[in-house]
Amino acid sequence: MVSKKLALDVINIALSTGGDYAELYVEKTNTEVIHIDLGKVESSARNVYLGAGLRIFKGLNSLYGYTSDLSKKGLFSLAKNLSAGFSDKQQLVVKNFRKEKTPKICPIENPVIDVDDNEKVSFLKKIDHATHIDPRIVRSHTHLTTTRKTIEIYKAEEESGSHIETIEDVARIVTTATAKEEEKIESGSVNFGASASWDTFIKKINPQEFGEKAAKKALSLFNAKECPSGKFPVVIGNGWGGVLFHEACGHSLEASSTAKGQSVFSNCIGKQIASPLVSAFDDGSLHNYWGSTNMDSEGVKTKKNALIKNGICVGYLIDKLNGRRLNMAPTGSCRREDYSSTPTSRMNNTYIAPGKDNPEDIIRDTKLGLYVVDFGGGSVDTMTGEFNFAATEAYIIRDGKVAEPVKGCILIGTGKEVLMNIDHVGNDLAFGCGMCGASSGYVPVTVGQPTIRVKEITVGGRGGELK
Repeated sequence: MVSKKLALDVINIALSTGGDYAELYVEKTNTEVIHIDLGKVESSARNVYLGAGLRIFKGLNSLYGYTSDLSKKGLFSLAKNLSAGFSDKQQLVVKNFRKEKTPKICPIENPVIDVDDNEKVSFLKKIDHATHIDPRIVRSHTHLTTTRKTIEIYKAEEESGSHIETIEDVARIVTTATAKEEEKIESGSVNFGASASWDTFIKKINPQEFGEKAAKKALSLFNAKECPSGKFPVVIGNGWGGVLFHEACGHSLEASSTAKGQSVFSNCIGKQIASPLVSAFDDGSLHNYWGSTNMDSEGVKTKKNALIKNGICVGYLIDKLNGRRLNMAPTGSCRREDYSSTPTSRMNNTYIAPGKDNPEDIIRDTKLGLYVVDFGGGSVDTMTGEFNFAATEAYIIRDGKVAEPVKGCILIGTGKEVLMNIDHVGNDLAFGCGMCGASSGYVPVTVGQPTIRVKEITVGGRGGELK
């Protein structure tokens, strides 16, 4: 996309005013979206985006700019305008780029984006058709989104810079079923995403079960009563339940917050921040997972990063700039939505490690409480760790058994409170996928956990006292 000669000239222009590090990120993105609505193709679109982002560091100061013009004129203009933010003499001259080998964390032989559209549409229609298990299902919607990013990075903080290239392919299927009963309307959704081949999707997704699951989620809400409120035990199901840890705790462990003292977990390395039962990791190198990448947005190979070990904070997710602030090495955790986004530390595949408890025993040990299976939206303040999350699928636990469904459930608390109050960790680790939005845009992430119990948490609802 950009020749080494042109990249070398751009980097040296960027460094001409005293910068000690420069990085040129070049990206071509191909996307395809297929929408199926009520069994018919509603739309199908392909788009191509091309551009470059340039960063310059000088100590702890950073400049960033981007352009969609990859010509010599366009890139030179970007470098000159950006470097004007510093005014010293050139300290570093880059003479060449050494080629780095691309890691193969997400090798894909049959990428979804290359599969014939007719085959993909046929598969999506099977899923969509399967949602119609009841006459109350009035609408079904299934869409497939595929993205291919071709990336090359030129970077330098010494005379010999480096050059690395990679291709990232991800795809995700989301199905939503909408049900109507008299004047009540409810909906349920399921999804699956991966950085994997089309064959993986066919093996992992049973179209009938996938569609039915979305429909059953919607139908179950008709019998749900309003959730009670108060403080009581909450059992959080495995898989997508991990979004609570991701949002309430994971973001607070990113160096973009901790390095500036803007996190409840700043300066917590070596301190107890969770129950001794809790160990947590972020691993961008999980083979072909939705949140996995061959390398991060700084060209650093992704890896398994320990965040919490037996309740002790042992690490943060660190990008290059915030690593300078913390005097810590990057962890392969720098991410961005695209070339127009300034990269920073972000999660990939974040999860609580499995414990020793059987999930059935965790439920059985809870005399009266709440069982949360699925979450919707919420908000978190990383400075204080305060959060509120809406549960989209939840049940009352009575005498150690899962009982009636409830709706309108809101979990309220702080990340520290939740971590310290975990008193059961199951052995049934599972994962779910979603999109995470933060300062560097939206990126694919996987969340995960086994079934856990928080011995007490504040629950908001309009159903009165839990009885």
